[in-house]
Amino acid sequence: MMRWLPENVSTYGGEVDSLFYLIYYITAAVFILVTVAMIAFLVMYRQRQGRRAIYSHGNTTLEIVWTVVPAIILVALSFISQATWARIKGHVPPSDFKVQVTAKQFNWEILYPGPDRKFGTADDLVLENQLHVPVGQAVEVVLQAKDVIHSFFLPNLRLKQDAVPGREIPVWFEATKPGQYEMPCAELCGFGHSGMKGWLYVHTPEEYAKWVKEKWPAS
Repeated sequence: MMRWLPENVSTYGGEVDSLFYLIYYITAAVFILVTVAMIAFLVMYRQRQGRRAIYSHGNTTLEIVWTVVPAIILVALSFISQATWARIKGHVPPSDFKVQVTAKQFNWEILYPGPDRKFGTADDLVLENQLHVPVGQAVEVVLQAKDVIHSFFLPNLRLKQDAVPGREIPVWFEATKPGQYEMPCAELCGFGHSGMKGWLYVHTPEEYAKWVKEKWPAS
């Protein structure tokens, strides 16, 4: 199978990719069918000497078919995708790893609660455009926006969620492979939108423990 999406390093990325490719192949098949039919009709009904144009009121059976068939496909896709949507968006799995991400023009502010696991205390850590997480652990992200609508996007984790001013929106992911991954804004948010890019750093448990020790030496 052709793979031109970014490398998947998410526990639920395979489900998202399967839905993407299913929809992709359906739309590709429809595109080919419509294109072939259009070319065939252009050839079959081209202007010819002695042939007069005929006015048609249409074909009721054909109109019903090309209305009902797409409707059935769309309903089937909605049922197929419902379980994946519920698993990703419907609830956040229990996790003791929680960070707060605030989108601004034009950067990501990452707030870590510190060893006490509470936001708004003296041991909080604030970083810009750097999200550090351990591999193989569910991470809950509380999204906020300070000014306009932004979109928190982790292509390799198959996670995309708008951040809206005045709201706290929880999302989650679990990375399966250590590495450094792009964290751009996917919503046109102003003149500096193209430069609003952060990085997700997925560490091994040992590397993450070392990073924590550097940031909170007394922990």
